[in-house]
Amino acid sequence: MKYPKGTKRNLNKNIYYGNRGMNLEQDINITNEYYLINDIAVIHKKPTPITVNKVDYPSRIDAVITEAHYKTPSTTDYNGVYKGFYIDFEAKETKNKTSFPLSNIHSHQIKHIESVIRHGGVSFIIVCFTTVNKLFLLDGNDLIWFINNNERKSIPFSYFLEKGILLEYKFQPRIDYLKAIDKLVEVKYERNNKKN
Repeated sequence: MKYPKGTKRNLNKNIYYGNRGMNLEQDINITNEYYLINDIAVIHKKPTPITVNKVDYPSRIDAVITEAHYKTPSTTDYNGVYKGFYIDFEAKETKNKTSFPLSNIHSHQIKHIESVIRHGGVSFIIVCFTTVNKLFLLDGNDLIWFINNNERKSIPFSYFLEKGILLEYKFQPRIDYLKAIDKLVEVKYERNNKKN
């Protein structure tokens, strides 16, 4: 770009690519902070369990972890409480326009989602199709059903349109996914009433 007096600036010079793929997570963190401040829900990002192997101590206040490994496989990204329900979910982004690769969710995470549902919690995934700018909440029951009844290695976009709940970006809260949870809780009550 050419500025007045012929000065040229390279606008690409200070572009940082380190946080690509973190937009959804940041938006959910901001949303959760809004829920917490306004006493709507208590939902937090789970810390990743790591074991520290090596630390560099240039000075006492400048300690830096230089080597670590995952202690145990992580379960899902977020958990908390809303209206008396245990909430547990995973957030994922994909650039794929037509499907969500199941390789993005590990088998231990799927077992965890099944376990949360079996014990009466509300579990789901939030998936952002970044290329088409669509964001969905998919109930864990629908995720498990798809995995158990299909041999596909990805969930088609059409399945999210059919079974998922479309989430919208707003100013506050950024992603109001609790409205979608209200719908899931409603369905949960209906299922429980049919059993009784």
